[in-house]
Amino acid sequence: MNFRILLATASLLALTACAATPNVALRGPVSGSYSFFDARTAYGQFLAGQAALRDGRTSQAADYFGVAGVLSDNPGVVSERTFTALLLSGEVARAAQVAPRGEDVSEAVKRLASLTRVVDLLASGKGKEAQTLLKAEPIAFPHRQAAALLGPWVAAAAGDAEGAAVQPSLQNDRLVQYFGQLGQARLFERARRYDEAETDYKALTSSSTTAGIFVLDHGAFLERRKRHADAIALYDQALAADPTDAGLQQARARAVARSAAPPLTTLRQGAAQTLVACAATFAGERQSQFALAYLRLALRLDPEREDAWLLLGDLLNQAGDHAGAVEAYGHIAPGSLQSAVARSKLAWTYQQAGDKTRALDVARQAVQAAPDDRAAQIALADLLRANERWDESVQVLDPLIAREAESPDWRVLYLRGIALERAGRWTEAERDLGAALKLNPDEPELLNFLGYSWIDRNQRLQEALVMVQKAVEARPQSGAMLDSLGWAYYRLGDYRLAVEKLEQAVEMEPGDPDVNGHLGDAYWRAGRQIEAQFQWQRVLSLEPDARQKAEAEARLKDGLGPVGPAASSTIAHN
Repeated sequence: MNFRILLATASLLALTACAATPNVALRGPVSGSYSFFDARTAYGQFLAGQAALRDGRTSQAADYFGVAGVLSDNPGVVSERTFTALLLSGEVARAAQVAPRGEDVSEAVKRLASLTRVVDLLASGKGKEAQTLLKAEPIAFPHRQAAALLGPWVAAAAGDAEGAAVQPSLQNDRLVQYFGQLGQARLFERARRYDEAETDYKALTSSSTTAGIFVLDHGAFLERRKRHADAIALYDQALAADPTDAGLQQARARAVARSAAPPLTTLRQGAAQTLVACAATFAGERQSQFALAYLRLALRLDPEREDAWLLLGDLLNQAGDHAGAVEAYGHIAPGSLQSAVARSKLAWTYQQAGDKTRALDVARQAVQAAPDDRAAQIALADLLRANERWDESVQVLDPLIAREAESPDWRVLYLRGIALERAGRWTEAERDLGAALKLNPDEPELLNFLGYSWIDRNQRLQEALVMVQKAVEARPQSGAMLDSLGWAYYRLGDYRLAVEKLEQAVEMEPGDPDVNGHLGDAYWRAGRQIEAQFQWQRVLSLEPDARQKAEAEARLKDGLGPVGPAASSTIAHN
């Protein structure tokens, strides 16, 4: 990867309009009625395309929309859908050919269509045509960032040295500021204006905001200038802040060995990076359809760009397109620095698709391929945990934690603590969770897990209450954390507060058997037996596991006995 940005986990935006497969029943305009749409009609093809688009089958959607456009008397809307489907499926050249431009096309689609045509021209080696189009059709919101960042690269491809040297800017837009400066540095270097290039690189790596993102770019520049000592010093400074970064470790080893430096970024590669940066921003803002479109555009320019394939796979996975995600992760070469990451993501894709055996096989292969890669080890341990193979998960984490004893990671201790607790090894789990909490005393998930573990065991209740209160203050919309708080009040005998908090928890987690069971217990202790029985009956309708089912059935048969002291802190959970 040429840059590193943390991406928030995002879900795909819902696509508009009804969705159905051809010749299937659809609820009609009259409530309760159904009608059938013939796939041989324009409307039937359009609906089939909508269904395919919704399900992530973008290539099929494009085919349906194409037929609908032929059959339809009003192809305007169909042309928009066809363009969108082709772009999201990665058929950028075809999308550019059918990019809608008419008066009946929405402005938002026209702007994305213009951007797509510019990118396709640039990818086709037609820099002058791309620049002419970019100037003739200024691209407005929400694609202004991409247009601004692409401008210098397009100018360079058109042979416009003056335009290529201009740093793009948009008012109060840091993305354009930072990646525009990176682009300027690279274009200065291509023009052999090395002092100006170095000024830009230094500005990026001297800023506390961007230093960690652009170290590899600056270091590669120094290596290309044969300034290996300067490059090593830069890498050492970054490694002091993040000693486990594999990219930095590899770059430092290369500089020490004075091996061949990374080649200068090509015009297409530089333009692609700006689009990936924009895609990452859209993904972080949960604008995932735009993120997908930008990644497809980036890959049209640079088909080997690994960070684009990884993010594309993540977004497709979140949309439920597991086959597409598998294909995306498969573009990472086996010997690549990102190979272990891709294999781990691939393993989780199979897990989400229900193929647990294959998921574990792929995760184990990732560890075998890179035995020292901590990310691969953590992914395997987490998959084993997800498959309830607790002791095996612990065995994977043991050597990793021992190796990092001098600088422990609270997240890895937390992961092992969860596995130990589930394996029934509470003393060891409590040790790990306590150590993790000392390292990160304000982490809500950790406060909640350890606090609830004590509450459920009727231990250290006052201390646990304070912990889960702190967790709820940090995440007031978390049903799981409200459940922990309600359960703490239950254990302490404050049934009024227990009912209040557990009712809130059930509103947020209506399908959780444990939360519903806890509310039933609190209702019973508060003297509301009929409501308690309703909650326990509801537990049985929520696909409970064997323990949850047995507890609910026992309560429905015998209840919980008489109500105990109103404020006892020793009430046992029957």
